[in-house]
Amino acid sequence: MPQNDRDAVKFAYWVPNVSGGLVISNIEQRTNHSAEYNRKLAQVAEQAGFDYALSQIRFTAGYGADEQHESVSFSHDLLAATKTLKVIAAILPGPWNPALAAKQLATISYLTNGRVAINLVSGWFRGEFHAIGEHWLDHDERYRRSEEFIRALRGIWTEESFTFRGDFYRFNQYSLKPKPPQPLPEIFQGGSSRAARDMASRVSDWYFTNGNTPAEIAKQVDDIQAKAKANSHSVKVGVNAFAIVRETEEEAKAVLAEIIAKANPEAVNAFGHEVKNAGKASPEGEGNWAKSSFDDLVQYNDGFRSNLIGTPQQVAERIVDLKRAGADLILLGFLHFQEEVEYFGKYVIPLVRELENAEAAAALAAE
Repeated sequence: MPQNDRDAVKFAYWVPNVSGGLVISNIEQRTNHSAEYNRKLAQVAEQAGFDYALSQIRFTAGYGADEQHESVSFSHDLLAATKTLKVIAAILPGPWNPALAAKQLATISYLTNGRVAINLVSGWFRGEFHAIGEHWLDHDERYRRSEEFIRALRGIWTEESFTFRGDFYRFNQYSLKPKPPQPLPEIFQGGSSRAARDMASRVSDWYFTNGNTPAEIAKQVDDIQAKAKANSHSVKVGVNAFAIVRETEEEAKAVLAEIIAKANPEAVNAFGHEVKNAGKASPEGEGNWAKSSFDDLVQYNDGFRSNLIGTPQQVAERIVDLKRAGADLILLGFLHFQEEVEYFGKYVIPLVRELENAEAAAALAAE
């Protein structure tokens, strides 16, 4: 471990609580969305050295995700099957309101010794909102609502009598008891637009961004950290990545080539159409997927762009490069989750720790 455990890069994995795996491809994926599979996966990940698991929230089918388990209840099941792993439950404003989320999370935090967190998803898929009868807001309005949601959560969790007057939520001397144990559940959020970064710089504990090169990640980190400093706020950054770790680089690249060769063009293009339209609706005219190619979109959070594809040594070095760019956490997807999470924990994480220790020692020697 690095000399200060807080400086060690954290690892999270996407919970496959929806069908279809983490790539929009017809390649074999020895992954499924059953409770039994996911309980075992959570235990494997905990043993492998992962810090977090992130459950997904979906209400409608798309790009292979024909079946979806609800995120909060599924997260609680994984927490019951583990001892140290933290589980981040994705929540969508609209179907949830802050009162319900605050009470759910406070109770789960109490039952699991503080191991639950929240990923607040502002929403990008208009068709999903339409399908479930939720009002669709403009891009920046969705982030304003999410910011009010977070401010309300924190107020409910910390104030004895919480009153709030916002554009989207109102509370009148509301007292939640019991409150969640300290420290409070961590609050994650995603997005790469200006509105997403601005919101994170004011209220979120963690900011998730799509996969990208270290240079591009560094630009986002510099922007958000400068804004956070101006707001007297502290925020950490998580980066999405899809890991293909094999004994040789050639093997890993062959797997990537097969994933893309067997991609479902109709599903990939439909997904790309939706997400790029969502980005164009932002004031700056682009969002998370503005520069994503067809190949990038096969992994629907640009995970291939982080380039964690190669041998354990290559992947460990690239993780440290992302850390140097400002990433505090790597959020990982895999083709065959149980065996690849186990392999990653056995062969990659120890190399990352060795590299971190070497850098820490070099920095200390240079003082």
